[in-house]
Amino acid sequence: MFNLERWEEIFETISKNKLRTFLTGLSVLSGIFILVILLGVSQGMQNGISSQFQDDAANVIFVWTGVTSVEYKGMNPGRVIQLRNKDYDHITKLHKDELEYKSSVYRIWGGMVTYKKESGSYRVEGVYPDYQFLENQTLIKGRHINTLDIDNSTKSVVIGKKVNDDLFKDQDAIGKYVKVSGVNFKVVGVYSDPGGEREESRVFVPISTAQKVFSGANRVNFLSFSLPMEDNFEKATAASVDFSDKIEKQLKETHDVAPQDESAISVNNSLENAKRFYDLMGMIKMFFWFVGIATILAGVIGVSNIMLIIVKERTKEIGIRKALGAQPLSIVTMILHESIFVTAIAGFLGLFLGLVLLEFVGPMVETEFIANPSVNFQIAITTVIILIVAGAFAGFFPAWRAARIKPIIALRDE
Repeated sequence: MFNLERWEEIFETISKNKLRTFLTGLSVLSGIFILVILLGVSQGMQNGISSQFQDDAANVIFVWTGVTSVEYKGMNPGRVIQLRNKDYDHITKLHKDELEYKSSVYRIWGGMVTYKKESGSYRVEGVYPDYQFLENQTLIKGRHINTLDIDNSTKSVVIGKKVNDDLFKDQDAIGKYVKVSGVNFKVVGVYSDPGGEREESRVFVPISTAQKVFSGANRVNFLSFSLPMEDNFEKATAASVDFSDKIEKQLKETHDVAPQDESAISVNNSLENAKRFYDLMGMIKMFFWFVGIATILAGVIGVSNIMLIIVKERTKEIGIRKALGAQPLSIVTMILHESIFVTAIAGFLGLFLGLVLLEFVGPMVETEFIANPSVNFQIAITTVIILIVAGAFAGFFPAWRAARIKPIIALRDE
């Protein structure tokens, strides 16, 4: 029930102690403000890291080779391990029921692509049709490499949006011919990639064509696979790790590489990497919550201390009230009202300032691992409600102490 006299009394008490009330509210305000900013930064970090995994398919596994570092079966370290078509064929045949998308890649380094008077150096790769899904590419025009291109070793090429803009400007590239390292290829498609210009500065041709035209023989640079997504992240990660371990073991056996040799054959698992990042993000978020809550608790403890001081200063007044018949509950309510009022106003103001800062500054933050820092509004409001409840607890113990003061002792207080 609204009691005008009670609120007039609260405002009168606050007006008599403006500085003390301001400093008390400031400690609470800064606590909720810091928590909101920390939660916004942690969400921004999660957004930034998530964007790094949008460049490729969700559950992609890359395999590449290097040089042996361990002696094995009488062979000295330092052997160069080269992947070949038979490695790709063997894995895809053996695990055909497990795979979603698959492709081997033959890369032509420093490929010069020319159209009339325009030219540029781009990454040229021979791939299978599934590679567009492994790279999470979206076709803007035309089509991607298909099975007929592979079977017939056609001189078809798919170019990235950046390549299209560089070479063709406002022209339609589909059906036109470009020279790739001096060889004519027909443009059949233009794609975009969530990775931006870096990923869109590539050119794709059928792998069978690339190996024949650019002296690749049966060599490939790396293998790429993806597995169907499972019901949950943990199950998907377990399946991905199991598949990675199996193909690594098979390739090491095929190429006579020691099981413990980590440099000769490398398998990169995007889900396992993602799990590490998200586990790290979880720990960072917990740390941010800890710091924010600790700051808020410091403010709440400050409120409790101030309320104890107020009770001490008003001891005689409380004694008079009790002598005139005031019930303990009315004394408790009086102290709690002031505590909750100060905590609520400071908490909502801190929330407002934090959200405003994130709203205006957040979009300006453009780093690789922080993107659009923001806070879920429901979480923010819940935090303030918890803060108000904490403020009530902060005021309860001083209020309970005030309610237990005996009138005769209170009236003797100086």
